[in-house]
Amino acid sequence: MDDKALMSVALEEARAALAHDDVPIGCVIARGDEVIARAHNARERDTDPTAHAEILALRAAAKALGSWRLEACSVYVTLEPCVMCAGAIVLSRAQRLVYGAPDRKAGAVRSLYNVADDARLNHRVDVTAGVLEEGSAELLRAYFSAKRA
Repeated sequence: MDDKALMSVALEEARAALAHDDVPIGCVIARGDEVIARAHNARERDTDPTAHAEILALRAAAKALGSWRLEACSVYVTLEPCVMCAGAIVLSRAQRLVYGAPDRKAGAVRSLYNVADDARLNHRVDVTAGVLEEGSAELLRAYFSAKRA
């Protein structure tokens, strides 16, 4: 599967967050073409401020692989990760991060910070931005538009 196909799976996860009124963000972790883990935001459902899609998917991937080191894995997320999630992705030793829409208010990969490839850290993650960006952004726009209505 290519980046677009895996991001499409992340978008499916993002839509699942709508069932419990969470912000529709989805994450998939793959090793090659194999999906190791997938998750969506669950902060509202779980009453947990750390229940971001990326954190939940990283935990599931580590459990599935039997190691916290996700060295040969790629992380696909529909929205640019925040500081917490970008840091966790770096600490997981993931090889790649692929995201859809930028997050101009909280993005910690390109928008506000460059956590994923900061040379001061002991690991850097290859970043690809903008994969299925419009689909990711539209899902978020529709969610927040409905909230304001």
